[in-house]
Amino acid sequence: MWHPPGDIVLISDPRVTTIPVHESGEPLVDARGRLRVRPGDPAGVHGHLRAGLLTRLERAERSLPDGYHLLIVEGYRSIAVQRAIFDGYRAELAARFPDLDADELAAATSRYVSPVEIAPHTAGAAVDLTLCAPDGTEYDMGTAVDDTPEQSEGACYTAAPGISDTAREHRKILASALEPAGLVNYPTEWWHWSYGDRYWAFTTSAPHAVYGPATPGR
Repeated sequence: MWHPPGDIVLISDPRVTTIPVHESGEPLVDARGRLRVRPGDPAGVHGHLRAGLLTRLERAERSLPDGYHLLIVEGYRSIAVQRAIFDGYRAELAARFPDLDADELAAATSRYVSPVEIAPHTAGAAVDLTLCAPDGTEYDMGTAVDDTPEQSEGACYTAAPGISDTAREHRKILASALEPAGLVNYPTEWWHWSYGDRYWAFTTSAPHAVYGPATPGR
């Protein structure tokens, strides 16, 4: 099994889960028409984000070098969908690594999928995204978006050493646009960036998160 380096704090860590949320009430808004969004569910719910996060992504988009654009793969995710993804991956790991105890299994699952109670996607506070050319061709980032640690042999970790120089440079370009815009990366997934959630609060030493679970249209 691929374990994260010792300096990576997982989203299930108590230092993250105990951070309070002071909900801002900011709405979920549709990113389609404002940024590039990869086709997903027909209703486009996956393209919704908190307004403040979308504004920051637009700022990041403007800072990219010529020939590069952000491509959103998934933003908002319902609690039901999040639970199904978490439970499915946990079951996959349990079958593959039967010697893991309950705590180890929960931690291993959270390398790749957030537990429902703290998942930033359900708050519209997280976005999975990549880089593309003006014609929509996606750049080489070392792995596909959503490759698991097992599928990628750890190459999904943002600082993975075994990726090509080209993929590493593309990850640097992505980070150099998103970090100044105020987003933080979950270091086990190069594509996962967030703003306003508990992991953002932990990473930036903010006293609380500003986005909790949300519902489109409210």
